[in-house]
Amino acid sequence: MNARAGMLAGAWDLVVIGGGITGAGILLEAARRGLRVLLVEQRDFAWGTSSRSSKLVHGGLRYLKQGQFALTRESVHEREHLLRQAAGLVEPQSFAFGDYVGRKPGRRAFLAGLAIYDRMAGQHGRHYFSRDEFAALAPNVATEGLQGGMVYTDAKTDDARLVLRVLQEARAHGAVALNYMAVEALLRDGATSPGGVEADSDMRGEGSVCGVSLRDGLSDEEYEVRARLVINATGAWADQLRAQTGPRSASAATSPGGVQASRQSLPQRLRPLRGSHLLLPAWRLPLAQAISLMHPADGRPVFAYPWEGVTLVGTTDVDHGADLSREAAITRAECDYLMAALHTQFPQLHLNDADIIATYAGVRPVIDSGKADPSKETRDHALWLEDGLLTVTGGKLTTFRVIALDTLKLAATRLPELRERLTPQAVFARTPKLRYTPELPPGQAQRLQGRYGAQAQALVGTAQAGELACIPGTETLWVQLRWAARHEDVCKLEDLLLRRTRIGIQLRGGGADILPRIRDICQPELGWSDQRWDDEQAAYQTLWQSHYSLPTK
Repeated sequence: MNARAGMLAGAWDLVVIGGGITGAGILLEAARRGLRVLLVEQRDFAWGTSSRSSKLVHGGLRYLKQGQFALTRESVHEREHLLRQAAGLVEPQSFAFGDYVGRKPGRRAFLAGLAIYDRMAGQHGRHYFSRDEFAALAPNVATEGLQGGMVYTDAKTDDARLVLRVLQEARAHGAVALNYMAVEALLRDGATSPGGVEADSDMRGEGSVCGVSLRDGLSDEEYEVRARLVINATGAWADQLRAQTGPRSASAATSPGGVQASRQSLPQRLRPLRGSHLLLPAWRLPLAQAISLMHPADGRPVFAYPWEGVTLVGTTDVDHGADLSREAAITRAECDYLMAALHTQFPQLHLNDADIIATYAGVRPVIDSGKADPSKETRDHALWLEDGLLTVTGGKLTTFRVIALDTLKLAATRLPELRERLTPQAVFARTPKLRYTPELPPGQAQRLQGRYGAQAQALVGTAQAGELACIPGTETLWVQLRWAARHEDVCKLEDLLLRRTRIGIQLRGGGADILPRIRDICQPELGWSDQRWDDEQAAYQTLWQSHYSLPTK
């Protein structure tokens, strides 16, 4: 029996399908409450939406305009928790919004919204600056028609590292998480498995989902896993798994507010929306503040802000009609849309395609309510319990803990011992501070503490000569590559460069110029042959060119 097969053995309280932030959050909250819980992900952890978000931990200021006060309040509260408990991973980011003659929203409306925003957070983070003061705070912004500007505070993160930190915490509580482990089918009570074993019926009722059939993407071996409850946390892919419950299901579905209705009366279909982004060199678009504006074409919010040594620009919000089994990529039209916003806000910089280091696109799992404008669809989450399959989808990166607890509240209808254990807990456990290490660049101690928690000291101790230096053009240390290759379930080179680190979107060509040194560090740690490394490198570079470079159409 291989190691992964051994990890699947035994009976489980919960099986969570999906290795993004929602699945990881459920895994952590269930494990710390004493449940035996397994997470499986058919690709890599954070492969989908959770490594391709706008990387903002925010309350969603624009949701106030849509009257979504509860969602905004919830998001602001969670942002504050994360800022306190995940310092170095979730960091404050000030946003500047220019007040221009004739542009909406005007000063009065914007400041009124910010006042509500601050009140929800219990702080006073908003300020209005005169024209000259604002121009000094945000150099290079357009000055024609500029009257002044507002500044407020939100937060940013490395979304993929947030997922990995949550998974690390869950594993410390005894949870098991496996990447490249695909669900082939749902198993049902009272049904005979391919091996001829009849599953036992219990309180779920005959025919209810009682487990999953898995295929290991690394060994191609197949397994069956039984659980008291299966949770579908596959995000934009949730409808595909829900479809396996079949039309016979008449189970009630429960909204976050606890209102039950028949399955037929609730949204049956997600509306996958694509959000695409550009990354530019910090020297080409230098920003101390994040700059937010309403796009001149359609009035949607667009932003540019400093992130991990580069400048990140986003985002679009368009219907994604492509096959969800294929990786999302920005289109030429989306690239032009974002560049048009930059030309409006920073006309004197004369930015062009040659300034773009990399691009990326993610698909948001948004509940479809039929609105003509995708941006007006709610970002709240929803839950359905159908035939023993609990589906959770929608929601925001910021509110992953709230989503996890709402999921466990509904899970408690099948696992009654949970009912007395659902008091919210701190997002992350307290960990000892890193010991002083003179070779660490300024600010890196807190950064590593936030990303690696209790493992941060061991990571620093792993470094060989020169590996506590930053990789040029990034805030990533060379030793992070070694640590990831040794300890973080890297199965493909893209896992290492696009998710364990973000080199693939921080450096031109996805980091092609430093691949020889990456090979020297990581190939021995991974135990890959020369042929395996060459194959992985070729596959990675092909993927980067097709999905992370500048689009041609």
